[in-house]
Amino acid sequence: MPAARRKSTGLRLATRPNLVIGGALVAFLLGIALVSLVWTPLPPTKMQIALKLKAPLEKGLFGTDHLGRDVASMLMAGAWNSLSIAVSAVALGAAVGTALGVTVAARRGLFEAVAMRANDVIFAFPPILSAMMLGALMGTGRGTAIIAIATFMVPVFARVTAGAAAQVWARDFILAARGAGKGVTRITIEHVLPNIANQIIVQVAIQLGLAILTEAGLSFLGLGMAPPAPTWGRMLADSQTYLGTAPWLALMPGLAIALTVFGFNMLGDGLRDLLDPREKGRT
Repeated sequence: MPAARRKSTGLRLATRPNLVIGGALVAFLLGIALVSLVWTPLPPTKMQIALKLKAPLEKGLFGTDHLGRDVASMLMAGAWNSLSIAVSAVALGAAVGTALGVTVAARRGLFEAVAMRANDVIFAFPPILSAMMLGALMGTGRGTAIIAIATFMVPVFARVTAGAAAQVWARDFILAARGAGKGVTRITIEHVLPNIANQIIVQVAIQLGLAILTEAGLSFLGLGMAPPAPTWGRMLADSQTYLGTAPWLALMPGLAIALTVFGFNMLGDGLRDLLDPREKGRT
């Protein structure tokens, strides 16, 4: 990379600390989650009743819970479980919502009215309520949590994509593509999607934070992954009885959730500033 370009890139990053901070937090979380697949200080589900409710550093880095399980190991494993559910749900919701949004922008008319009203109906059901209904039909677990969160994400991505794609369809180069004989599907793939990719990427980053928070809420209510798989939400739920005697049991997963959501939100804001065409040329 030429020196001038490296300097320009470094300057753009330096003037957007939210991107740097958010990226660092997300990268750290992802690293912890990946490491947990091959190593944790102790097996996350290993119970040692004789060592229950040990304080941080007295036994392990973050102490032990009411069953003697190592809190640090549970946090590491919970990072992967929470991230895998959130990423799967957002990916599914983004795929369906984006497809629906670009179709609405291309077709308009009656299809647009019906699709957007259906989105309004879906959006009226929060993910926790959707998970309760799905749990009654399918049983609780990873799949139920993913589908419930993804269902809530579909109208979000559909609205963002439809609005951005509608602006692209009004551009002159779309008229030129039509004049060249290109069909709606080809124009959407070759011209519309590349021009709205930035908005979709930013929305994915922001919605990942919301998905992490929602997954924690579902696990807190017992609607997430089935025990004994550790999740941050279930760790919070299990800690309620011991807030007076072992506050670290709630502090550690609560801090992990807060930092993760903060990281994704900062990353989303930073990406919005970096990828927004109106921001180019200001640095």
